[in-house]
Amino acid sequence: MQHPGRESRHKRLGADLMLAALSRFDKKGGLKLVRLWQEWENIVGPEVAELARPLGHKQGTLLLFTQDAIAAQQLTYYAPELLERVNAFFGELVFDKVRFELLDGRVPLGLQTRAEKPADALRPKKPSNLGGLVGKIDPDSAVGRCYLAYVRFFSSQPDEGPANDANTRPNRASRRGK
Repeated sequence: MQHPGRESRHKRLGADLMLAALSRFDKKGGLKLVRLWQEWENIVGPEVAELARPLGHKQGTLLLFTQDAIAAQQLTYYAPELLERVNAFFGELVFDKVRFELLDGRVPLGLQTRAEKPADALRPKKPSNLGGLVGKIDPDSAVGRCYLAYVRFFSSQPDEGPANDANTRPNRASRRGK
């Protein structure tokens, strides 16, 4: 019988046991930082955690990412309080500076999944009037060759019809590739 919350409790207990076992081999203190990334929202609060997430660290500087420059500017005023909370979490002075950076495609620490765009959103949609200029543009010109390549691109995609559609070649073009 399934009990609500049991799976998350087991995952949490397993993670705690794993950290305890690995802490014996941690000579540089990296596992303390893992705990910081996991407890980030509890340490800084949900409002700040929504605006900034840990990105990493470099010597005595805590690197945090923000989604935009305005949030980074606003959070610079809270940097002393953030440092105080983080160092209180460790019980010692670990960081003496905070630097805010924009994400720029990097994955923040402590996030399990990354928002992926659906494949349909990445693939361009076939225009309804595709091929209407075939035969009207000189196929030997640069614009004509580009347009024919554009038409072939959509004709070769699955579920879009046959690749050798009569509408994709100009009237005087050969069917045989050279």
